[in-house]
Amino acid sequence: MTQTLTRDDRPAAATRTERSALALALGDCRVLIGRSLKHLTRNPEQTFQVVALPVILMLLFRFLFGGAINTGGLSYANYLVAGLIVVSVAFNSTSTAVGVAGDLQNGIVERFRSMPMLGSAVLVGHVVAAVLRNAVSAVVLIVLGFVVGFRPGAGIADWLAFAGLLLLFTTAMSCVAMLLGIVAKTVEGASGFAMLLVFLPYASSALVPTESMPTGLRVVIENQPMTPVVDAMRAWLNGTPVGGDGWLATIWWVAILLLAAPFAVRLFRRRPNR
Repeated sequence: MTQTLTRDDRPAAATRTERSALALALGDCRVLIGRSLKHLTRNPEQTFQVVALPVILMLLFRFLFGGAINTGGLSYANYLVAGLIVVSVAFNSTSTAVGVAGDLQNGIVERFRSMPMLGSAVLVGHVVAAVLRNAVSAVVLIVLGFVVGFRPGAGIADWLAFAGLLLLFTTAMSCVAMLLGIVAKTVEGASGFAMLLVFLPYASSALVPTESMPTGLRVVIENQPMTPVVDAMRAWLNGTPVGGDGWLATIWWVAILLLAAPFAVRLFRRRPNR
């Protein structure tokens, strides 16, 4: 005998279906995140970029340029850590752009699209893996910073605020890199586009105080989105007043995230395999 759903049963059945769809989508994302993370452990170039490059940058700037840069009453080691974390995020964005472009070019996206899976899980995998890569780089820089003289004055609330802004910044930067990877027609092109992101932190207060710059250049640098991120992170790490930099950085990168992520997903869905 066929059993029919009563009025009370139908919402429960619908809820179970929705939960099943959500569980499947989360499962797809988990698998694609694992796939992207395997590239980190199996690709020597990515391992170098995530671990060795931050070490080289820290030692280079701390000991080669540190003695020539006046940072006021703050030691250059304490000044440098936040800036190099932002620089490393920009460097790691190239892996995201290249990874997305490579997936579109080598046919794997077309194969995924033929499967009963969440199509945007590919992008979720790249972004989450990028956030984790950047977390590793940040830890490496902070630990090495202690070795070369970094002495933070941050309290628990400061560390939490620092981690929250870093999470927002890395997610937004990864989405921008993802968008560049989708727009690029080749893997080489994606790498070239991502270099634009790499150079942005150098035109900020990441490595040199803006007070030492010419007036025209200083106005530009102080009003681009990288500078408030660096200044807010530096203030939180050193336990100094943040002022409006924390809110300004949050507004900048929430806006960038809200623009880049939906546009990248939409373009990805409409973009044919290369």
